[in-house]
Amino acid sequence: QVQLGESGGGLVQAGGSLRLSCAASGITFSINTMSWYRQAPGKQRGLVAAVTAGGNTNYADSVKGRFTISRDNTKNTVYLQMNSLKLEDTAVYFCYVRSYWGKGTLVTVSS
Repeated sequence: QVQLGESGGGLVQAGGSLRLSCAASGITFSINTMSWYRQAPGKQRGLVAAVTAGGNTNYADSVKGRFTISRDNTKNTVYLQMNSLKLEDTAVYFCYVRSYWGKGTLVTVSS
């Protein structure tokens, strides 16, 4: 059974930083593309960043240069380092792999 557990969300002031973590189990972590999505109130869920098994990354235009996705295959964990946070980054952030979703972690950016 695939399980994804996100952590690291919270309340942060605009301009601040947070690091999200997603621990995965039930999959061969190292061979899978891992992704972060987010969903703001009243909006559709959208891709934030993804990292392939080989370490290639891609980002939504809105977070390029501010967010960094990384993975640690020894810990079966994917990270999302978020810097220079903006009010519009407020959302629930979800970890995703192979049609499986985590429960999400809430990030709230305040002014």
